[in-house]
Amino acid sequence: MTKLTKAQKSRKRKKSEDQCSPSPCSSAKSSKTAQVTTASSNGSEPFPDFPRPTPDECRTVRDDLLAVHGFPKEFIKYRKQRSLNHDNDIGDEDDDVSGTESCKRSVLDGLISTILSQNTTEANSQRAFASLKSSFPTWESVLAADAKLVEDAIRCGGLAPTKTSCIKGILSSLFQKKGNLCLEYLRELSIEEIKRELSCFRGIGPKTVACVLMFHLQQDDFPVDTHIFQIAKTLRWVPAAADVKKTYLHLNRRIPDELKFDLNCLIYTHGKVCRECSGKGSDKPKKEHCDKLCPLLRQSSNAI
Repeated sequence: MTKLTKAQKSRKRKKSEDQCSPSPCSSAKSSKTAQVTTASSNGSEPFPDFPRPTPDECRTVRDDLLAVHGFPKEFIKYRKQRSLNHDNDIGDEDDDVSGTESCKRSVLDGLISTILSQNTTEANSQRAFASLKSSFPTWESVLAADAKLVEDAIRCGGLAPTKTSCIKGILSSLFQKKGNLCLEYLRELSIEEIKRELSCFRGIGPKTVACVLMFHLQQDDFPVDTHIFQIAKTLRWVPAAADVKKTYLHLNRRIPDELKFDLNCLIYTHGKVCRECSGKGSDKPKKEHCDKLCPLLRQSSNAI
């Protein structure tokens, strides 16, 4: 039998420790995500000399989209919850709409529902979350369950194996870190501290962190998805060379906090409707609004 040298034993022991000592921040990918989500708080600004959008431009786009679409009903429940902490400066004519149960979700519920919303429709993600909660009454039971059972529960939301791995990884890391499955402590932290905490979990990227901040912690943040990224380019709110990460950092610097929630919900909704300004070509729009009457195309023309 070949004897291992002292150096070989040391390397083998180190590899074993790395595999058997999971940590919320153990991966290089998580470290990079943490750097992105906290960069704005450390004074990093990707385009310090780029002056747009101005507060007036943000307010104009918010008002124009509100006139076209009204405030999106799917987000009213979150807006009502935010109204406990923020003063709204546009009409609340739809604020009597029912269905606020999702606003009462725990922070962990909000995080998991956000993960389930990735790469699928809202209807499918809601079905997947409802199925998961009905199949497993507690997050502890999800953590203890066989992965295949969790996959079966969320299969209607798509990417079931990937999302199951992510969810169970988060639950495992959280339990090891805190001794329980609860994220309510995040409510007492600053935005920068929340970003650092959530970014430590493998599979949690800047957009997910921003969505949890905005929808489930009622904080002022501006998530950037595909729709918002394309529209930001159309409006020339970022340089042509900007990517999604730099767009997120830049817009969170430039957009006034008091406009972030409403503007984000409205641009997101508009991006799903208007094929032209969202960079999806000149196909007919999904609804009667937009294209020739699109207020954002007018904004884009005025900016040239």
